[in-house]
Amino acid sequence: MGASQKTTFVNEKTANRQWWLFDLEGKTLGRAATVIANLLRGKTKPIYTPHADGGDFVVAINADKIKLTGKKWTDKIYYNHSGYPGGFRETTAKDLQTKHPDELIFKAVKGMLPKNNLSAHLLKKLKIFAGPEHTHAAQNPKTYGK
Repeated sequence: MGASQKTTFVNEKTANRQWWLFDLEGKTLGRAATVIANLLRGKTKPIYTPHADGGDFVVAINADKIKLTGKKWTDKIYYNHSGYPGGFRETTAKDLQTKHPDELIFKAVKGMLPKNNLSAHLLKKLKIFAGPEHTHAAQNPKTYGK
């Protein structure tokens, strides 16, 4: 009999995490969010494990310069309810970007992650900044893409 092959799974000790710097200037919201979600989950690595966190940290800068196509700035609506009577709120994408540009990216990435407890753990590794400056220079993030 030949040697048996073993499947290796990622865990907290074996996850080789990196820090990535992702510039959102001029990028389309959905396309940028898919790349960020894949980096957070670790799908770009050969040792990807669906049920474990083997992904990287992502520092997203220039969130205020993201693009949306078509009439999504006015037609895309985000809904929120406080749980109280009359607590239903609607916000357009343009209003959300002017008040909280990081929330636009956060909501898009959150919607692309699995709907389980792992999602909250993965979102803690996403750091979003409205401008070009960020507070994670000590981690020496590598620039992702161009």
